[in-house]
Amino acid sequence: MKRLKYIRQWLSDWNAIFINELRMIFSDSGVLIIFFLAGFVYPVLYNLIYGEGVLNGMPVAVVDRSGGTGSRRFIREMDATRELDVAYRCTDMAEAEELFMERKVKGIVMFPEDYDDRLAAMEPAVISTYADMSSFLYYKNLTMATGNVMISEMHDIQEKRFSAAGYGDRQTDQAVKPIKTEAVIPYNGTFSYTLFFIPAVLMIILQQTMFFGVSMLTGTMREQNHSFALIPDRLKGRGINRTVLGRGTAYWLIYIIMGIYTAVLIPRLFHLPQNGNPGDIFILLLAYIPACIVFSFTFSTFIRRRETAFVIFLFITPICLFLTGCSWPASNFPLFWKLFSCIFPSTFASRAFVNISSAGADLAMAGPQIRGLAAQTAVYYFLSCMAVYLENRKLKNRKRND
Repeated sequence: MKRLKYIRQWLSDWNAIFINELRMIFSDSGVLIIFFLAGFVYPVLYNLIYGEGVLNGMPVAVVDRSGGTGSRRFIREMDATRELDVAYRCTDMAEAEELFMERKVKGIVMFPEDYDDRLAAMEPAVISTYADMSSFLYYKNLTMATGNVMISEMHDIQEKRFSAAGYGDRQTDQAVKPIKTEAVIPYNGTFSYTLFFIPAVLMIILQQTMFFGVSMLTGTMREQNHSFALIPDRLKGRGINRTVLGRGTAYWLIYIIMGIYTAVLIPRLFHLPQNGNPGDIFILLLAYIPACIVFSFTFSTFIRRRETAFVIFLFITPICLFLTGCSWPASNFPLFWKLFSCIFPSTFASRAFVNISSAGADLAMAGPQIRGLAAQTAVYYFLSCMAVYLENRKLKNRKRND
């Protein structure tokens, strides 16, 4: 009988805390903008900005100070690539920079005067490239096109040098390319920026908007001399679990809807890869959203002012994106950054989401990431409970002093 009474009282307290948290969320216009406006608009905005993620025929200016056969051949092959269009051939850098400033070209390729002479002397030759960094696609196109042409040129130069040294055709082929290789990119054959960038961003949007909103709410409450973790006096400090779970359920209810919109609906609307099972993605969300909630609870306890969340949001977001491994292989991270990346739920969720949606992995293959999210949930839940305990202890000491 006592146990049944305790359960009823526990559920009643949990429900009261849950309703109160929802009331606070929906009474704060700033939090509503972050949760709903930003949560709905950001995924759409990123997809609209980058479109198909492929830029063809980017106009560039070429400054050929060498004027030899080697530089002319390089320019001709560069112009034949899908990525670049040699729109202007300039006599000097000043002319090319003027075209660049007028936005007529998005990049400049400069061949120094000694380019052909150094090739003839079998010495390394240097080519300088300058890209418009207003979009990463400009840099990608210029780097990829010049890099591919450079590899092709190196192959031709080696063949000519071996032939000049008296090697036969077969010996030359074996010396230049002893093993024939063929590159196959199964999930992003067009090197689309969207296909490797957007899936990771979608998961980060869920984490960052939640953390931002929770931090704003916590900062506002502290500015108004309220507490984010007030336990009713009749519970005598024994309501820590129901306080954390009651507050967390309010955010879970909102973000399970936001998660389905972001991870399932947005990829369908913008034709992003969906090679995995939607049920696996939903299970990933069930592991990811609780981790984001207790992560936000834990670190929002350090927020003292509402505007502090803006600074943290802008500073942390690029770091979270880098730590997902979408721009740099996670296997090449130094040990410090590998450990530091484990702080953020987005690290595990982004990698699992890319594996499931793009590569068609199942839950077994995404198991390490889901176990990582489960471990984060356990650790941050404990820290959230500790934060509630310390906050209430601080409030009690303040009341005694008053």
